Amino acid sequence: MAHNTTASRVKRFLGIRPEDELHDADFYDDELYLESEPSAKEALAHLVPTADGIKHYFRELFPFWGWIFHYNLTWLLGDLIAGITVGFVVVPQGMAYAGLANLPPEFGLYTSFVGFFLYWAFATSKDITIGTVAVMSTIVGNIILDIRATQPELEAEVIARALALISGVILLFIGLTRLGFIVEFIPLTAIGAFMTGSAISIAAGQVPTMMGISTVKTREETYKVIINTLKHLGDTRLDAAMGLSALFGLYFIRWFCGFMGQRSPTRSKMWFFISTLRMAFIVILYILVSWLVNRGVSDAKNAKFKILGNVPSGFQHVGAPEINTEILSAIAPHLPVTVIVLLIEHIAISKSFGRVNNYMINPSQELVAIGFSNVFGPFLGGYPATGSFSRTAIKAKAGVRTPLAGIFTAVIVLLALYALTSVFFYIPSASLAAIIIHAVGDLITPPREVYKYWQTSPLEVVIFFAGVFVSIFTSIENGIYVTIAASGAVLLWRIAKSPGSFLGRVQLQHASRDSILKKENVDQSALDGEKHSAYLDLGRRDQSNPQVPITSPYPGVFIYRFNEGLNYVNCARHLDKMTVYIYKHTRRTQLNKYDKIGDRPWNDPGPRRGQVVDTEEIASKPKLKAIILDFSAVNAIDVTAAQALVDLRTQFNKYTDPEAVEWYFAGVTNRWTKRALVAAGFGVDRGHGVERAGGPREDVVAVAGVDPDVTVGRKEKERGSGDVDLEAGHAGSGEKRDEIAPVSSGESRPSGKRLAPIYGVNRPYFHIDVETAVASVVRNLERRRDTEDSSLEVF
Repeated sequence: MAHNTTASRVKRFLGIRPEDELHDADFYDDELYLESEPSAKEALAHLVPTADGIKHYFRELFPFWGWIFHYNLTWLLGDLIAGITVGFVVVPQGMAYAGLANLPPEFGLYTSFVGFFLYWAFATSKDITIGTVAVMSTIVGNIILDIRATQPELEAEVIARALALISGVILLFIGLTRLGFIVEFIPLTAIGAFMTGSAISIAAGQVPTMMGISTVKTREETYKVIINTLKHLGDTRLDAAMGLSALFGLYFIRWFCGFMGQRSPTRSKMWFFISTLRMAFIVILYILVSWLVNRGVSDAKNAKFKILGNVPSGFQHVGAPEINTEILSAIAPHLPVTVIVLLIEHIAISKSFGRVNNYMINPSQELVAIGFSNVFGPFLGGYPATGSFSRTAIKAKAGVRTPLAGIFTAVIVLLALYALTSVFFYIPSASLAAIIIHAVGDLITPPREVYKYWQTSPLEVVIFFAGVFVSIFTSIENGIYVTIAASGAVLLWRIAKSPGSFLGRVQLQHASRDSILKKENVDQSALDGEKHSAYLDLGRRDQSNPQVPITSPYPGVFIYRFNEGLNYVNCARHLDKMTVYIYKHTRRTQLNKYDKIGDRPWNDPGPRRGQVVDTEEIASKPKLKAIILDFSAVNAIDVTAAQALVDLRTQFNKYTDPEAVEWYFAGVTNRWTKRALVAAGFGVDRGHGVERAGGPREDVVAVAGVDPDVTVGRKEKERGSGDVDLEAGHAGSGEKRDEIAPVSSGESRPSGKRLAPIYGVNRPYFHIDVETAVASVVRNLERRRDTEDSSLEVF
């Protein structure tokens, strides 16, 4: 009591009247179910870590504990085959992509090794592979060129390793703090535009290398690269023979294996593995050709065509990456695009393959995985790495069983680093360019997918092409920023312009679709089930049949649905729409409220001088009596939206003076939304307006039959006290009981059951659905009318 007194004094000092606060629990019987408002203390309690929560966090941090002890020989065989298969692909790809990053080829192998070796311990996806990717390598190469243009003293590998370390720390922080949901703000069209624009840019930049044209600056804008390549086609060298034939061979092997796989379904697995190994076959073939042509050449510069040259054996760049203020200030402007690309490539690929192969990934944990890979990778010479689409697809089709397959791929990369580097000397650069072009070709969004975008959301197709064109005519980085910014703007626009609907009632029954298709005249008594009400858009924007009449539930009663939430961005639009519509379809309670013209407000001046008011037309309109708001699509409301509802209530009460408009709410499921509405004066009976309504109220509530021995009174109604058994269909014990059907007022209760309200009886204006809210409104209005009629008979 002392605490309450002290709290009351503090509130009065701050201008808060304690007596205005709602304490309605004391006005009801102890055995009734009452709703309690959530408190800030309760909300903060959910943020305090518990012992079980901490255990769950660390269990999520190392997900391999959930499957490693079930590992078996069958899984081992599948992982071994998939890991070795991917290994034969990643070796040539890794060296080729390192060239995109303006780094020596061995850095691609370093990066790939670390990704495969570390990912399995933190993975929630069995399919994805972390390592070098074309898009990220290209961006790293652009960053290196940009920084070295002003700071040539910084070596390329120093910049790349520092960039990987800092971006890895950022990703690791996002993952450990479980903020992976931010990835959901990047839509599919933005990812598709980014991948398509990047693939076109990368392919265009590799054509000069494939053709042996050395006079084209491949790091310029893509359209300039394409134009300059066409201008210098006459400068084509012998490299074109090694590049064009390799590119043709890659596509021919893929087509032939696909054709044979369809022709011989029983051997489709064999043809798949042959197709998967096509890059390794091409590399081996052209190493042999290059060795035959360039035998005796010890210096790569003297070769008949450009070759890879010396690749040092083993890990030659082990050590802590160099980090200082000069490097940090140089890479800082490039961190956003680096982090965004690492995020969207990895999460998009992992989620896609998770859906295809029937498992769920944890975005935050995946960020932990790529964060660790990029933090530790630079210590072995790695640069930024993320998930690879092509290698992930190969790994999935190869029959991978667990994330442990990455270990076997890492072994293949390790063998290549220590045993095959001397062979890599003869790899033609044009053949590597062909491999890159072939690999990025799969990243281009096919026309059929773009057409699906168009059918789903035409506006997003505009964003898609805007991102592609910006990537081609400026840079990949600008394309990323444009698509994300445009997608965010569209999201805000849709929230701000979210539609709302006035609803009317339709009486429904069930009939077979065949009877409708055959245009049969069916007797209503023969239809399935009893009639029930549904509420449709009065404007018929939902494409409902215009032949079906939609009626108002009661004169002067309006039902409004917020279709996409209610918040400070769109509340003015919704409430303005309500005001205009309701004023148009109702009249004031007092028709002659203003005796003098000068007393009328400026925004309701009435007819011009000499004009006659059509009082009969106005009087035929109903008076505004009640408003039902459908909150089924509203999860939460903010202060601005709540205050807007308060202002609208005040405005309508002046319009209906001396009567008051009743406000009902349907489908409010969030306790904090109820608290906000109650704080604004909605949803509860505070005493005012009861006499105007014509005496005591008789509200309708939704009830259900419960066992007589189950009591949920004030002491038992704590949240979470009743566990729901979905299989048994009841709350509480695990004993199976008959399913309890909901009953409404006026229906006979189930045998041996007593009626219990779905929601608390202390919240009479909150209803489970629109139908119950309409029933409550109609009952109270009918009761008011009967009371008024009785009063007139007395006089």
